[in-house]
Amino acid sequence: VGLLSAEREAAMLFELTRGRLEQLQLPAPVHAVRLEARELPPFTPQHRELFDERPQQYLGWEQLRERLRARLGDEAVQGLSAVAEHRPERSWRPHSCYRAQSPAACGLRPGWLLAEPRPLGEALPTVLAGPERIESGWWDGEDIRRDYYLVETRSGQRAWVYREVGSEGPLWLHGWFA
Repeated sequence: VGLLSAEREAAMLFELTRGRLEQLQLPAPVHAVRLEARELPPFTPQHRELFDERPQQYLGWEQLRERLRARLGDEAVQGLSAVAEHRPERSWRPHSCYRAQSPAACGLRPGWLLAEPRPLGEALPTVLAGPERIESGWWDGEDIRRDYYLVETRSGQRAWVYREVGSEGPLWLHGWFA
């Protein structure tokens, strides 16, 4: 099955195995199946709240990831990893085998970075953090000079916005925080 993290629930292991087997085209009937563990990582229990209000059918990220990989294949589920690059547009890359990674040590970054920044369209959001000045790219002709802020909009959303250094122009929305 090729799990990315420890799993001890028999029902989940059965479901993942079934999902993998459904993807195979076998030349003959299967008479037996053997489950083999190549390594046995230590079990780390998940911490839950005493009064957990999530529905009982709640599916954890690890289980969802494994189900998707079993049904769609290993390359269908991708994660993100940080890249040592100051320009936000180039500070991440996808990778096919997701493993939990520590957050980048390059400051607070949004979970959703817009493909193209756009004007915020809100006059005075509440500034929660910043400015964080990012100046980079001068060596390849795609230089940026921006002051980034974490702001809260009137509707309560947290956004990552910037203004060009020295500009009094509009704030540009570049990403959203979850």
